[in-house]
Amino acid sequence: MTAPLLEVRKLSVRFPVRGALPWITRAEVRAVDDVSLTLAAGETLGVVGESGCGKTTLGAAILGLQPPTEGEIRFEGRPLPPGSPADARDGMQVIFQDPFASLNPRRRVWKSVGEPMLVRGAGRQETRSRVAEIFAATGLQEGHLDRLPHQFSGGQRQRVAIARALVRRPRLIVCDEPVSALDVSVQSQILNLLNRLQQAYTLSYVFVSHDLAVVKNMSDRIAVMYFGKVVESAPAARLFAAAAHPYTRALLNAVPRVRPGAGRSSSRALLEGELPSPTQQFAGCPFRARCPIAVELCAHAPPPVVELGQGQAARCHRAGEVA
Repeated sequence: MTAPLLEVRKLSVRFPVRGALPWITRAEVRAVDDVSLTLAAGETLGVVGESGCGKTTLGAAILGLQPPTEGEIRFEGRPLPPGSPADARDGMQVIFQDPFASLNPRRRVWKSVGEPMLVRGAGRQETRSRVAEIFAATGLQEGHLDRLPHQFSGGQRQRVAIARALVRRPRLIVCDEPVSALDVSVQSQILNLLNRLQQAYTLSYVFVSHDLAVVKNMSDRIAVMYFGKVVESAPAARLFAAAAHPYTRALLNAVPRVRPGAGRSSSRALLEGELPSPTQQFAGCPFRARCPIAVELCAHAPPPVVELGQGQAARCHRAGEVA
């Protein structure tokens, strides 16, 4: 059996909350809590959940931008210890949510895109040729090389950001909400581009998004996060057909559905309430106060991970029961 390209094992990222005296910790934020996942070569793993559930922190930990508190990350079979040099993650890149903020506004875009090559000693002409090649693959033109970021549209800027992620021939790209800042029509163009590039370059994606409709079209498998934990994971088709966790079902119910001549169904249970305080600690299930099928057991016993078959698992005492 082929080893996974990426393995995340029992990963936790916690942040201390300081008081007036900075050496005294008042509380702790568990941004990522005991997360395990795998990603095969050429596969896309969608990571979804509400804002504040830990999606972006998970991506930052994978990239080495945020040191984990506990756990292990392995890439291509090699462990990546906290604080490891950037070269250890040379096969990883990132596409950020806001392409304008991720580009130097005073720098010609070919230099921003080619910077990973330039800092490693590549010549100016070699770098410029490589950037022109990647621009062509991402739907940009050679005439765009010497433009500044403000001279592009939002969709073009995201293509520039994608080109920068590709210039060093990565094997894994973490896509952190890469289309949420774009118009709907442009979103579809960028998603189609990412799919084409994945096939052309045998890329693997960790695709972070709050939009389940986007994740459905991009992902082979989906991990649903709530309060720092993965509460359900499954192949994308199975998750949408038979979600087992009540939080996942509530997220699916919130996806707009257009049916001619029919209004919104009143039988669809929608998610109510807000995420708990990030410093709150729970003896039982953090989702209990918002859960339509919670029982007394949920108040004092941490929910187990229940394997449901066909690659699906849910962290819930009542996994698979109808809400």
